[in-house]
Amino acid sequence: MKIAVANDHAGYSLKEEVKAYLISQGHEVLDFGTDNEEACDLPDYVYPAALAVAEGKADRGIFVDGVGYGSAMIANKIHGLYAAVCQDPFCAELARSHSDTNVLCIGAKIIGSAIALETVRVWMTTDHLGDVEKYKRRVDKVVEISEKHLKKLTEI
Repeated sequence: MKIAVANDHAGYSLKEEVKAYLISQGHEVLDFGTDNEEACDLPDYVYPAALAVAEGKADRGIFVDGVGYGSAMIANKIHGLYAAVCQDPFCAELARSHSDTNVLCIGAKIIGSAIALETVRVWMTTDHLGDVEKYKRRVDKVVEISEKHLKKLTEI
């Protein structure tokens, strides 16, 4: 699977660990940076990575910042992206199985690398329960909202 990763200065170190883990699992990683811990603006890195997922250049995205919320706010502004902030494996499992998210956002100031890597592992290996009617129905409603309020990239 092709994974877009991005981070700000607070997420750099953890993003590097996540990236190494993904590569060790056979995934191709598209790294949109940043590549150091110097203060930077999160949208400069997450936005291009989010576009890569939306355009189909990457299958999923994993974004790491201080608490995860900044990355999720950016990603969820883009049609076709469904980002969740997950700070533990349980949330990651539900974000995939119940909500069919395609972007995982992690807060490097919130969790350590061991929990983060397990969160990534669970999120990457959990399938959506789309064959269960209530989860399909709920995801379809979210998609309907997106279709109503967000422009497709082809319309921009």
